[in-house]
Amino acid sequence: MGPWRCLLLLPLLATALRAQQQQFMEYVERRLTLLEERISQWHDQSSRYSTELRDFKNQVLGMLETAEKEREAMRSEAESAAVRVDRLEREVDYLETQNPAPPCVEVDETLMEKQVATAKQRKNEKYTKLTDCSDTIASIRAMKILKRFGSTSGLWTKDAAGNSEKIYVFDGTANDTVYVFPRMREFTLFSATRKAARIKLPYPWVGTGHLVYDGHLYYIRQQGPFQVIKFNLANKTVVDSSVFPAEEQIPVFGLSPFTYIEVSADEEGLWAIYATKEDEKNICLAKLDPTSLDIEQMWDTPCPRENAEAAFVVCGALHVVYNTPLPSRSRVQCVFDVSGTLAPEDASLVYFPKRYGSHSSMKYNPRERQIYAWDDGYQIIYRMEMKKKLEV
Repeated sequence: MGPWRCLLLLPLLATALRAQQQQFMEYVERRLTLLEERISQWHDQSSRYSTELRDFKNQVLGMLETAEKEREAMRSEAESAAVRVDRLEREVDYLETQNPAPPCVEVDETLMEKQVATAKQRKNEKYTKLTDCSDTIASIRAMKILKRFGSTSGLWTKDAAGNSEKIYVFDGTANDTVYVFPRMREFTLFSATRKAARIKLPYPWVGTGHLVYDGHLYYIRQQGPFQVIKFNLANKTVVDSSVFPAEEQIPVFGLSPFTYIEVSADEEGLWAIYATKEDEKNICLAKLDPTSLDIEQMWDTPCPRENAEAAFVVCGALHVVYNTPLPSRSRVQCVFDVSGTLAPEDASLVYFPKRYGSHSSMKYNPRERQIYAWDDGYQIIYRMEMKKKLEV
């Protein structure tokens, strides 16, 4: 190649080199820009993470401070509770020293035979009335259906002698727990038992023949020989018990086979309605001493067990309520007056309004002159119209 040709190529090579330098500089600038953007992002993220870490640290410190305060409060409450428990234990120890130990409720065969002999000696004697009560039922004046609660069979009642407004409920025919509602309002408004206190009895009960009388619960023990247990509702202890002096007891009501003894109260005091194998066709009646549970007198009544569903005593006269095996209208069809003032043929035939089925329990309240009944799971109050026995 000649010299003149080299001179011609030099400008072309210079132009190409300038173009390559320009491209290289542009490439370097783009890379630097990207690096600056990444450095800026890292700086922003680092600053944000530092802020979040500082906030988290402050939050943890606050939580630790709160936890420490709560720990101190719980420690203080635990110490206070320990003091209260210690005081309560001392009070319980004091009460146990003041209240006598529950009596033995084992069956004493010798005592039982003596009670049977004494009771039989006074059987069917004339009764001397303690009060001047001479009323008897003329008719059912009104009926009030409170609600439907619990099983088809049961018992509900008030204290037949005291002024308490508490409602006592025995749900079913065998259990060891009694529900206690503070007033009629709580029992009526609430279907559940959350408004009721629970009393767990030391021995399970059976039937629907129990009674609340003057601050005590008289109930029938389920196991072993039939015993009437006297239970103090205030201090939750067994006060006394008595084996019922009857040989080979049978259900007292033909239509209520779960009840062997019906403890009842009237203006004269406490009564026991029962039946024995010795005279299995008719119902028997006994007057009880509410303090000692001794049987004061006994009577054989002319009232048959067959088709009987419940019974109660009013002014010393036994009223037996009858029905039919296929539940119909309940009625008082037999009256036995222990004082002899009211002859059976002179008593009024009282019908109860037909509602549901048959009564598993009927409890007469002498201070209110009304009956608390349990009819196929419904709780009913019967208000009665009374008349003098001589006017019937």
